[in-house]
Amino acid sequence: MAGEVSGDMHGAKLVSELKNRLPECSFFGLGGELMRAEGVETFYDVKELAAIGFTEVVSRIGFFKKVFFEMLDKAKEERPDVVVFIDYPGFNLRLAERLHDLGIKTVHYICPQVWAWNQKRIPKIARIIDLLITIFPFEKEIFKGQDIQVEFAGHPLVDKANAARMLPVLELPWQSAKQKIAILPGSRKREIEVILEPMLKACVLLEKQFPDAHFVVAAATKTAEAQILEIMQKRPLPKNIDMVVDNTREVLRQADASFTTSGTATLETSLMECPMVIVYKTSLLTYLIGRMLIKIKHIGMVNIVAGRTICPELIQHNATPKKLADALHPLLTNTEQRRKMQNDIKDVNNRLGHGNADENAAKFIFEFIQQIEE
Repeated sequence: MAGEVSGDMHGAKLVSELKNRLPECSFFGLGGELMRAEGVETFYDVKELAAIGFTEVVSRIGFFKKVFFEMLDKAKEERPDVVVFIDYPGFNLRLAERLHDLGIKTVHYICPQVWAWNQKRIPKIARIIDLLITIFPFEKEIFKGQDIQVEFAGHPLVDKANAARMLPVLELPWQSAKQKIAILPGSRKREIEVILEPMLKACVLLEKQFPDAHFVVAAATKTAEAQILEIMQKRPLPKNIDMVVDNTREVLRQADASFTTSGTATLETSLMECPMVIVYKTSLLTYLIGRMLIKIKHIGMVNIVAGRTICPELIQHNATPKKLADALHPLLTNTEQRRKMQNDIKDVNNRLGHGNADENAAKFIFEFIQQIEE
């Protein structure tokens, strides 16, 4: 059961691995092109199921109810040996509860982030999921004492980072620069709107201290590129600044340090072994609601995995150009602060596993099926 493009990618790899181990098995559910290419019968495509934000979900509630009850009826009819839910927790956990109550075995791959915002759901997840496969090492500890089997597969980004490091080094615009600074302003429209401007202003300040510095803005998509260009055309900029589209890992591989928007990008920055300052801004209302709901000390995933602050986090009113520039400054030369962060980042990367997360997850599912059959 995959409801997003990333879930389709993971699901396809799980199916490929499981078919090698269980040649006679068959698959059906929700997925996309990649899962269908592996022989999965899908009833709705991930492109139909993707919804961003509370408003869009509410506006399509009738559609999601239709999908929910169709899949519930299909599972009642087919009685699958196991249902594998991949991320997409709002929909998947509701369906998992109904199917578990019917006596159908449930597996969830990629743990819902209950440790961040709703720890009261932990006992419920333990009740309705038979096997939970996590991608963060600390998630196993969170479910300690609960009646649920939990396995750590490693993080899927590790494979992508390893593959990126094996590619030939590309020639980027900053080849002769003394200081190479990456700017990762996020991928969502609202993120870029509020975060890019203080990052650019910080770059202007840093250029005064490092006249030979070169800055590269890493645009995640063509859509983000257009928005970033529009913003850059209206703002004062350092003399040496360029943009690279859809090649963030290569930018990070070459950079001395980075301004990185909080989110998955902090893990990508860490896995490419690039020191960083974590930045995040949003609307005041969203920030205040987030402060009430989020129950953890850090916002950057690299710090959450470390269990302590290893990279500075400048959030909301603290994300000023001067504070950003001051935080990045010591990371641009051979300082004790830079060396310590590099060592801490390597420790985080080791905690994320050594690759093959989807293959490891498939192995855990295969072993779980064998336990059922016994």
